[in-house]
Amino acid sequence: MKKIIGSVVVLGLIAAGCASTYVSEEQREAQALAMMKTSFKENGQAKLDRLDQDDMQKMCSRYHGDTKMPKEVGEKLEKDQQAQIKYPADGTYLGDWKSGERIAQSGVGKQFSDNPANPNGANCYACHQLTKAELAYGTIGPSLYNFAKLRGYTPEMQKYAYGKVYNSQAFSACSSMPRFGHSGILTEAQIKDVVALLMDPQSPVNK
Repeated sequence: MKKIIGSVVVLGLIAAGCASTYVSEEQREAQALAMMKTSFKENGQAKLDRLDQDDMQKMCSRYHGDTKMPKEVGEKLEKDQQAQIKYPADGTYLGDWKSGERIAQSGVGKQFSDNPANPNGANCYACHQLTKAELAYGTIGPSLYNFAKLRGYTPEMQKYAYGKVYNSQAFSACSSMPRFGHSGILTEAQIKDVVALLMDPQSPVNK
């Protein structure tokens, strides 16, 4: 009988110990952020605020690997991000495709060694194929070759392309594509130029 009581006491102490050391998801996230901020050193324009996540980023960090995001959560994230897209006040979505090509080719910007006074690039070729002439391109994202030729040159498609470049999360929750407009990587004029690269019939993308 004493052995049974002793075992119960031991199990109770173990359970109490486990309960006292339980760390919630929020606490783990806070601890991880604190650790990163301790080890990350500011340099130039690379500030500590880069480690701060908004609500969308926090949710995407929570659902990764084998932890699949529920459909309703993804749809809500996309809806919230769509509400944050700032479309051009003049209703024009196309700029200069030649300038857009230069932006797509450039990977300059947002690094600690870059001059923040200079315009940023989009580095589109790092993830996408855009033209047949370019031999070196990434495959993380889908091929954008013949983008408008396949999808149409309509105003609706132009608006979609603008919104996608401005904030990719508005159309595909937790996409690995940067939110170029939302994050201030590209200006409105630059986004128009990139959209022109995708949508202009004379652009090499559509040849």
